[in-house]
Amino acid sequence: MKIKIDKFVLSIIAVVILAYFFPQWGSKESRIHIDLMGSIGISLIFFFYGLKLSPEQIKTGLKNWKLHVMVQLSTFLFFPMIILPFFPFATGEKGQTIWLAFLFLAALPSTLSSSVVMVSIARGNVPAAIFNASISGLIGIVITPLWMGLFLQQTSADFNLGSVYVKLLTEILVPVTIGIILQRYWGKFARKHIRYLSLFDKSVILLIIYKSFAQSFESNVFRSVDMKDLLLIMGAVIALFYTVYFLTGRLANVLGFNLEDRITAQFCGTKKSLVHGTVFSKILFQHSAGAGIILLPLMLFHALQILIVSVYAGKFARRF
Repeated sequence: MKIKIDKFVLSIIAVVILAYFFPQWGSKESRIHIDLMGSIGISLIFFFYGLKLSPEQIKTGLKNWKLHVMVQLSTFLFFPMIILPFFPFATGEKGQTIWLAFLFLAALPSTLSSSVVMVSIARGNVPAAIFNASISGLIGIVITPLWMGLFLQQTSADFNLGSVYVKLLTEILVPVTIGIILQRYWGKFARKHIRYLSLFDKSVILLIIYKSFAQSFESNVFRSVDMKDLLLIMGAVIALFYTVYFLTGRLANVLGFNLEDRITAQFCGTKKSLVHGTVFSKILFQHSAGAGIILLPLMLFHALQILIVSVYAGKFARRF
């Protein structure tokens, strides 16, 4: 089976390389106002997100409540509970930063587009995938900062959960709400041009990733991360994915899910959103020079989940 490398993953690699050679464009002294551009881009991303939310699909999706509860528990509880026991082993500044990066990955909501696409390829329960991926993004606005606040308030003196929620309210929740209100007027337009909106989303994400890594490279944060650390992070990412993948599959069997629902549970319950991750990192770690390290496990997980789930999706599709 020929495996295609995701173009967005290649774009991320290119942006990281660009940040390495030209970190000055992302510095505070730069004439290019990347922070402002990122903030406006974030608001537009979630405005369009609200436009694309279909009330009919949400109403229909509420019926299969066991599947939805399981997916959301997997996304916001199973993942963090796997990471928490390793906290005592996170010693030193580097160890704590890497552990915090994994907790951040674990606390994020599920991704929307790739979850639905992969479930569709595998012939799973597509309406349930759309519902769970959509509602996950909204739940994450509240839950992700709460998980991170438990530890960031202890390790960072300038971390204020109240100010974080103010930024989330103004940059994310308000645009989403406006989008949902205007969905009845512009919803069809947004869904018709979803390809272009997805391209816009990815462009904003690449901009934020560049800024995070440029800041980290300029501050020499990555000097403490060698090849051994990188391989350990990669191994931990793979272990985390497969632990949750097999756990959700096992629970789906125990609950008596049919194959379509099990596919949806495993595919949606193991995904993490790079969009939300880069957006939340900009808000949660806005004063941190180590934002690049914080995003590193997430970017590896993003590439891994696309690769592994696409292989499984192809296998499930061949059952017909």
